[in-house]
Amino acid sequence: MITAELRRAIAAAAGQDDADPLLRPGPVPGSYASSLPFRLAQGSGQDPREAAAVLAARLGVRPWVAAAQVTGPGYLTVTVTHDALAGLAVRIARAGPACAASDALRGRTVTGPAGADLAAGPDWPRARAALAAHLTVRLAAAAGATVILSAERPVVPLSRPPSPSPPDPERPVAPPPGPPSPSPLDPERPAAPLPGPPALRFGGTGPVAAAIAYAGEDAVRFALARTPPGAAPPPASVIARQLLTNPAYAVRYAHAAAAAVLRWAASLGAGPAGPEKFRPRQLAGPEELALLDALSWLPEQVATAARRGRPDEFARYVEGLAAQTMDTMSTTGFRKVPCSRERLWLADAARAGIAASLGLLEVSAPDRL
Repeated sequence: MITAELRRAIAAAAGQDDADPLLRPGPVPGSYASSLPFRLAQGSGQDPREAAAVLAARLGVRPWVAAAQVTGPGYLTVTVTHDALAGLAVRIARAGPACAASDALRGRTVTGPAGADLAAGPDWPRARAALAAHLTVRLAAAAGATVILSAERPVVPLSRPPSPSPPDPERPVAPPPGPPSPSPLDPERPAAPLPGPPALRFGGTGPVAAAIAYAGEDAVRFALARTPPGAAPPPASVIARQLLTNPAYAVRYAHAAAAAVLRWAASLGAGPAGPEKFRPRQLAGPEELALLDALSWLPEQVATAARRGRPDEFARYVEGLAAQTMDTMSTTGFRKVPCSRERLWLADAARAGIAASLGLLEVSAPDRL
């Protein structure tokens, strides 16, 4: 989506197709800062601000870029137009699982385990390490890497947006092709499963198996996925709590909450609206913009976690996305009758983004809890 396209656009502006722009959040929703100018200036004696200015001039002509400027000692900060940011609601809802995909790791080969029986491990640290290795493989595949399983079986990268840069001035921004997911807004499109390494199976009588028996597989998997190296997961009694303060429950609850908005609208007779009737200016509330901004980072967060071998960082991003979804779904705009169709697109985008994220972590995304 936006970060994936911005990555390609900055690399093209720099004349380096494989350049990592090292994106970070900008000061407002829809703004993205890159430290690439520092790397370009390194060793050449050039002022990073000069390198940033060149990139800003090349990016500023794109129709989906509202501003491209030099900030600080040499950062390139790009702000997309409001229409481009709000348009993510339609693009993500229609893309379904493909909304998490990118080509950020294209050309890289990652070797990982074909599977592991976590419960058979003698302790939690080894179970966490096995799951982290497995999830890193899944995230790398989503980011366009070629994955070779330890059993020497190659995994085809997940479907991803086309490699060219975002559309030029002669071509309008359009959703990338990909397997869209079914939703009340697009009911006739079948979902396609995420390809990837085989799912891990739990079994045995170890501590993880005991926790699964008490708290459930999804809760334990997410709790273990979000555990950083060297840390211990919370006890099963905490993992099992059905409270929004429990991340293992909150992420799945947020998906159910977004799905509930769509069911509620359908019960009121709100029919599907085609994307050609979408009015971006209807999504202008601070919570709505914050949610759109969080969703825009999904492909980049996948790639970063895979590159660092830290799926726990991605799991914590999903926590933040879920929290922002709950904040947005609770605003007046989503509670009044009837809810605008633009907000239905946003609810569907949140549902699709969380579902794609949980799918990469092999955690179910229920429509009801």
